[in-house]
Order: sequence, then structure tokens, then C-alpha cells
Amino acid sequence: MEIDMNRLSRLLINRTDKIEAIVAGSGYLPKTVIGVATFLLDNDGNYDLLTAKQQVTFDKFLKPLLEKPSR
Repeated sequence: MEIDMNRLSRLLINRTDKIEAIVAGSGYLPKTVIGVATFLLDNDGNYDLLTAKQQVTFDKFLKPLLEKPSR
């Protein structure tokens, strides 16, 4: 899986409100999702280094945000 690192970085730096909004009511903590995003940034977007639970978190919350057209 190829992750747009620029987009992920912008999401973490400028759009944490989007992460908080997508996580709201899910039972997940925003800091969990932010942690997965930070891990990916620190590891050049290597999805394969994520644990199974981290992959679920990425697929459920970050992937949809990264696939949405930028505004």
C-alpha cells in the first residue's frame, strides 16, 4: 500500500480536527489514531510495519481521510 506522506503530514499538522471528528463516538481515542499516523510518518509510510490492530485503525480512520479530495 502506498501512502501519500505529504497528505498524511498535512493531516497531522493542520487537520487534527478531522481526525477527532471521524473518531467521535467510535470508542477509539483520537490520540490512538494520531499515534498510528505518527508511526507511519516516522517509518516512511511502511504499512507492513503496523500491527494488525494498527492496520485496522489506519483502514478505519486514516485511509478515508487520506482518500477524500483536499479542500
